[in-house]
Amino acid sequence: MLYEMLHPVVTPLATAIWRPEVVGAHNVPMDGPVILASNHRSFVDSVVIPLTSPRQVAFLAKAEYFTGSGVKGWISREWFTGVGSIPVNRDDPRAAQQSLDLALEHLRKGGAFGIYPEGTRSRDGRLYRGRTGVAWLALEAGCPIVPVGLQGTQDIQPVGARFPRRAKVRVEFGTPIEVAGRFDGVPQGKARRQLTDEVMAAILPMTGQEWAGEYNQRQPDTAA
Repeated sequence: MLYEMLHPVVTPLATAIWRPEVVGAHNVPMDGPVILASNHRSFVDSVVIPLTSPRQVAFLAKAEYFTGSGVKGWISREWFTGVGSIPVNRDDPRAAQQSLDLALEHLRKGGAFGIYPEGTRSRDGRLYRGRTGVAWLALEAGCPIVPVGLQGTQDIQPVGARFPRRAKVRVEFGTPIEVAGRFDGVPQGKARRQLTDEVMAAILPMTGQEWAGEYNQRQPDTAA
């Protein structure tokens, strides 16, 4: 696999340049289905998490990451393809559900899947309320959720910057949140909301962010 060729080369190089502080990597189960649910500060989040996770992690990724041009476009396309990311057209609600179905299939095969419950990256630095797709996946797959807190990734490639910069980055993998048997008899909608709120509450103290208490709205003319 491309991932198996890229990871041993890219990881030491990226670690030497950015020297990320990684906390709690032992909290990520090394086998079986698991969801890594993270705050979202930058385009590079979907690179940083796979680089620092002790196992391969696939993400939903916007379709534009697979269609870019030039060297940057090629690197983006090769990386996201190599780690098994699933492209999604965010402007098509049917495609979004189809992507979640593909994510569920990945989990049922025993894979690790990464997701940003906020839906799009934070532009003002606050942590926004989570959307319930993360809980839907966990409850359908019966798998644990590992909350992930990122700090500093927004400084690697700020909005408008053409090239990555050196920045202090911290990645914390929190204690897994188990779901099996916890929501038996609870109405589905209520269970998804409760679990999502629990996940966001676990992410918040690992990020240093302020809680927004509302949903983040994607700006149509910007990337996330």
